[in-house]
Amino acid sequence: MPDSSQLIPQLVSFLAPFLPYLLQMGEQAAEEAGKKLGADAWERAKALWGRLRPRVESKPALQEAIQDAAAAPQEEDALAALRQQLKKLLAEDPALAAEIARLWSEAQAAGVTVAARGSRSVAIDGNVTGSVIITG
Repeated sequence: MPDSSQLIPQLVSFLAPFLPYLLQMGEQAAEEAGKKLGADAWERAKALWGRLRPRVESKPALQEAIQDAAAAPQEEDALAALRQQLKKLLAEDPALAAEIARLWSEAQAAGVTVAARGSRSVAIDGNVTGSVIITG
C-alpha cells in the first residue's frame, strides 16, 4: 500500500467539502459543486468517489463516517473518524489503495490542492519530517 500517513489526511481534506454533493450526485448537485468548488476539482472528486463508493457501501462504519463528515465537513472529530475508517479500508485492499493513490497523484498534478480548515489547522504540501509546526 502507498504511504497512507500523507495520502489519507490529504484525501479527506480534499473530499470533505464535496461529500454533501457526492452523496446527492444529481445534476443540480453537480452543477452547484462545480460552481462552488471548481469544475476540475469536482471531476477529480467524482473520480475518487467513484472508486471508493462501492467499498464504502459494504462497510457500515465507513458509511457512518462518510455521512457524519458530509453533515459537518468542518468538524474535526467527524474528519478524524473518516480518516480512521479510510485507513482501515485501504490497508485491507492494496489494489484499491494503489488506485486511489494514482488518482490523487493525478489530481495533485492537475493543480488540485488541499485546504487547511478549522481552528489552528495546517495544510502541508510535501514532506515535513522532522519539522515543528506551532499553531498558537
